[in-house]
Amino acid sequence: MYCSPQHLCSLLPFALEFPGEVLPGKAAPMPYMVWGQNVGYKTNVSQSVSQGNGEPQTHCAMSTEVKPGMSLRPLGMEPPPERELLCIFGTGDLGRSLGQRLLQTGYRVVYGSRRPHSCGPLPPGAQVMSHTEAAQLAAVVIVCVHREHYDFMEEVAPQLKGKVLVDVSNNSKKGLYPESNAEFLQSLIPAASVVKAFNTVSAWSLQNGPSDAHRQVFLCGDKAEAKQAVRELATRLGLSVLDRGSLSAAREVEDFPLQLFPEWRLPLCIATGLTAFFFFYLLIRDVIYAYVEQDKDISFRIMVSLANKVFPIVSLIMLSLCYLPGVMAAILQLYRGTKYRRFPDWLDHWMLCRKQLGLLALGFAFLHVLYTLLIPIRYAVQHPSIASTHLQEKMHNLTAVFDTTSAWRTDSYFSVGILGFALYVLLGITSLPSVSNALSWREFSFVQSKLGHLTLLLCTLHTYLYGWNKFLRPSTYKWCTPPGYMLCLVVPSVVLVLKLLMVLPCVDRSLGRIRQGWERTGPEGEGTKPLMA
Repeated sequence: MYCSPQHLCSLLPFALEFPGEVLPGKAAPMPYMVWGQNVGYKTNVSQSVSQGNGEPQTHCAMSTEVKPGMSLRPLGMEPPPERELLCIFGTGDLGRSLGQRLLQTGYRVVYGSRRPHSCGPLPPGAQVMSHTEAAQLAAVVIVCVHREHYDFMEEVAPQLKGKVLVDVSNNSKKGLYPESNAEFLQSLIPAASVVKAFNTVSAWSLQNGPSDAHRQVFLCGDKAEAKQAVRELATRLGLSVLDRGSLSAAREVEDFPLQLFPEWRLPLCIATGLTAFFFFYLLIRDVIYAYVEQDKDISFRIMVSLANKVFPIVSLIMLSLCYLPGVMAAILQLYRGTKYRRFPDWLDHWMLCRKQLGLLALGFAFLHVLYTLLIPIRYAVQHPSIASTHLQEKMHNLTAVFDTTSAWRTDSYFSVGILGFALYVLLGITSLPSVSNALSWREFSFVQSKLGHLTLLLCTLHTYLYGWNKFLRPSTYKWCTPPGYMLCLVVPSVVLVLKLLMVLPCVDRSLGRIRQGWERTGPEGEGTKPLMA
């Protein structure tokens, strides 16, 4: 076969790109490897004079050349990089789950165990050997062992020199040891770089894939290179990393899994206390009073009727408690004439748990709505004797004249209650992290502050309309005690009056100046203009 040099140069790349295609009249080259040998190309180019045109022709001869010891892969492909090897000390639930995720991510895993031959089932593809042997193979060692079993670490200290140790342990309760587990591990192996990580991720979330709630990993350590290696490892596992600083912060990180609703304790205590107080208060006024003074047994009302009085009372008080600390903080800033002095601890703690107070208030409002919808299907309402008694009482009190005022009062009572509950739900929705993160600060402040106070106003008005003209009736005060709804109006009424004072132009302007950095006295104590100027 004869071809020009230009034809040869264009033919070979085309044949290499389409190795399976045979050109007409030409032998197909073989660019792939054969077991044990490499078939290459060898061309013999010789000059000759063609017949007729006198142009030199190139004689091409295709032959094979055996190259033993070559890699068995297509030509032009780089060998894949060797997968990184990680060592895990401990074959418990967390160690097995973490190893399984690492294998799925593309790492190689070797386990270090006290009993390599009887350590239980391990993820397929993982190796197990003694601690000393496993520590020699990897640059990153994940310690999935409780602090009580750190005794073997001193024995493998020479093998761990210069390596990264990832401590994932937690304690059973707070303050169990004077130092954190990570700091104690660093004192045992001073030549290694200890990093605290993965202690907030459970074995269950590793097995089933981390959800949004279990995706964050806290990281702390003294060596930047070691933290960077662990950060890359966590990122490949699909976790988000939050750097908490040096290893001295490990004690705080180890306390995170031991927390039991720390921000909910005060709101739950307040809700429980208010519920218990008003339950027994209304029990005395309604049930016990009827039994003693009227010789009636209405104890069946405890489960629904009495509860449906307690829930709205607690809901309204807790909603007002959400906005009372903000008003108190504004008054304190006006009194001090500066924003740079810290609030008292009790006020600071109160302001930090306002979200939880509001969510609990919304929960009690939901219970009030559900119990109200339940009233028509109660046995006490549907029973013929009781129903006829109620009907007779209504017929006895029925007048021929239509009372427009009562109609306005009833419709306003229901309308204001529905609007208040709708805004209540809106406040609860915007408090969700997924919703609040999508809002700007001005939007979030408008909903939680402006609409929040409007919600408080509507719910308070709903309660006032419920009482209507009962405030001046002597029969309302059984045993000289006011009804529960009158007691619950005290706190929201105070909050609304104080808020009304805060929005007055002179007060609002002065408060705005203070919150922008204005102070009544300068840095050296000299006086300034009056606050209300």
